[in-house]
Amino acid sequence: MTPRLLHLDRDFDWRWALRAAAARTGPRDARRYPPPADFDPNAALPPTAADLVRDLGLRRILEAMAADDPLVFEVGRRVLLEGTGGDLRTVLYRQAVLEDCLGNPDAVRELYEISVQAAEQVKGHYLGVLSRYPDWVLRESVAALEALLGSLRRLRAAADRHATRFRSEGWGHFFAAVRRDLDDSYLDDVRGHLQALKLPEGILWSAHSGPSGKPTDFLLHPPPKGPNNWLQGWLERWRAWFHRRGEDYTFELSPRDEAGARALEGLRARALAPAATAVGQAADHVRDFFSSLRVELAFYVGCLNLHDRLRGRGYPTCLPTVHPAGEPRLRAVALYDPALVLSAQGAVVPSDLDADGKRLVFVTGPNSGGKTTFLRSVGTAWLMAHAGMFVPAHSCSVSLCEGLFTHFKREEDARMETGKFAEELQRMRSLVDLATPRSVFLCNESFSSTNEREGSEIASQVLAALLEAGVRVFFVTHFFELAHRFRDRQDGDVLYLRAERDALGRRTYRVVQAEPLPTSHAQDVYEGVFEPSTVTAAGGRSG
Repeated sequence: MTPRLLHLDRDFDWRWALRAAAARTGPRDARRYPPPADFDPNAALPPTAADLVRDLGLRRILEAMAADDPLVFEVGRRVLLEGTGGDLRTVLYRQAVLEDCLGNPDAVRELYEISVQAAEQVKGHYLGVLSRYPDWVLRESVAALEALLGSLRRLRAAADRHATRFRSEGWGHFFAAVRRDLDDSYLDDVRGHLQALKLPEGILWSAHSGPSGKPTDFLLHPPPKGPNNWLQGWLERWRAWFHRRGEDYTFELSPRDEAGARALEGLRARALAPAATAVGQAADHVRDFFSSLRVELAFYVGCLNLHDRLRGRGYPTCLPTVHPAGEPRLRAVALYDPALVLSAQGAVVPSDLDADGKRLVFVTGPNSGGKTTFLRSVGTAWLMAHAGMFVPAHSCSVSLCEGLFTHFKREEDARMETGKFAEELQRMRSLVDLATPRSVFLCNESFSSTNEREGSEIASQVLAALLEAGVRVFFVTHFFELAHRFRDRQDGDVLYLRAERDALGRRTYRVVQAEPLPTSHAQDVYEGVFEPSTVTAAGGRSG
């Protein structure tokens, strides 16, 4: 049995303790998506992970998902940054599971709490550490399974209460397996076996006589069952008296015979070893099942936490319509930056975007007008859509990609061994080496550490090469010359956006479709340093 919610698909062999779920039941609704590739929680993150977290402000989002749970933080970080490699079926499968989670948050949190409690219950059992001592391993394994048996019963009870409210294929498989394989009669049988494995009456074992009379082929037998009542006991004794087949051979060990005690203990260990190994493996597999369930549910609990935070602030979310990689799709209504929502005290202004069919998007406009925030909202929405999550928008349609790369302007850093411009070029070169024809680049003021003429020339060549290779680019810049070069080509694949200003010149912090303006908005910078009230019409300072 595997959770198969994120598709962490491992072969759990229940061995002696639990039956393996051999059959798969079909989905109970119309959303049928074939199981995608497995999610590996230990896989290496992409080399650009640190830049994505830094440039898009993902740490605030991950902290909101975690709600002080370290496991939720780590799983959310891995799923968000690892993505799905552009696998459409994986995204659709996770979306269906998440849609069920959003409709049944209390049930999902209950299941997660069961998995957490199961992990806590067996934390003190060190199975396998003393594997040379079968008696110890058997006792620890039985104790661990008894603790986990309670969690299995709670899991089954939760499945009975909630299964009918879930519609997705992933949850359908999970609940069907739990209800099929963990029925009450089977769990009662398991408890009975565990009681017997405590060996309250000692052990009964047999062996063959090997070469030189040494015992081989040790076999542990179930303890004989006692009579259920006095009449059955009397009948058994009567039958034994009339059917005696000879003498029984017994021996007693002298209390002072230490060598004999060691030999007898060795025989006992050899008889217990196979049973201790089997029960220890069973305990490991049940514990691994709950660990895997906890990992998979951690992601969806994180989604619920983030969803509650954003909705609590009054901002919409939606499950995006996703398209295969290679189709230049991106359209959103009321798109916003969730990291800014989680940190800002005031209202965050959303923007609409229609970049369907556009390979290159230029974003221009005044300083502090919302260009960087808009770019972050695009990148965050893309990552969240790739992970099978909801996105921060009223509605969204997006095509998948094979890698999201950010090239944001860096502040001066004393650790830099080269100049800022050389560092920008080196960083761009490393990203180009990782890119594929279906990648997406988010560039924020790239090559702005040099003058406009040189920066525009270099950026123009880089953009031309990326577009020729099939890469999609969103480019925030204050270089009018750069944007104007592509404007002169009258290329239909280019979209021009601009940070909006109202009729009085005030920033609205919205990004709208508009042509670039031939200004670097130096007046804005000047007025930010010298207050307008202190500047005379002649340009001198008043007072």
